[in-house]
Amino acid sequence: MSRATPTRILLADDHALVRRGVRLILDNEPDLTVVAEAGDGAEAIDQARAHHPDLAILDIAMPRLTGLQAARELSRVQPGLRILMLTMYDNEQFFFEALSVGASGYVLKSVADRDLIEACRATMRGEPFLYPGAVNALIRKYLDRTRQGGAVPAKAITDREEEILKLVAEGHSSQEIADILVISVKTVERHRANLLQKLDLKDRLELTRYAIRVGLIEA
Repeated sequence: MSRATPTRILLADDHALVRRGVRLILDNEPDLTVVAEAGDGAEAIDQARAHHPDLAILDIAMPRLTGLQAARELSRVQPGLRILMLTMYDNEQFFFEALSVGASGYVLKSVADRDLIEACRATMRGEPFLYPGAVNALIRKYLDRTRQGGAVPAKAITDREEEILKLVAEGHSSQEIADILVISVKTVERHRANLLQKLDLKDRLELTRYAIRVGLIEA
């Protein structure tokens, strides 16, 4: 009897040592194989287009595009692709956003050696994978919404504004941002002005501090 084809995985993390360690865990399993790696969210999208993996494992905090931003785009352009977030952040906000952008699971790096293989397999079976803290967060959120009769608050800024905020905070010029996102410099400037107004901030420095506070970039 022939063996099933292994799940083809795209692994994205901006730390090469982390990628190497995670790849060792994955490639040691006969039903899993890493076919592509990426060092940031934008490269992850390019690699997904080139290699058509079955599963993308994305870090959250990455340059250019975060894992959440990359997941949102990958869910749009490759709806059949399964997505797992692998992160150091035990953070309810990131967890709920990961679910909203199409991720099937959320794995903490601190227990990746224990949870990641099962998370991959569960995801490929079409089942969600949630670490214990995430389950508790889901229950709390559900109970809070039931008691209050309200919905989860909308994000303060649009997805495009979030992309531009991250790139501004990383120090990219308007021209560089325009090139990365394939939009005009005028559009970049308009979005940046909207960000300052919406968030009641004064300049690039305050935008950078805000981006650090909400986890778009690392301090």
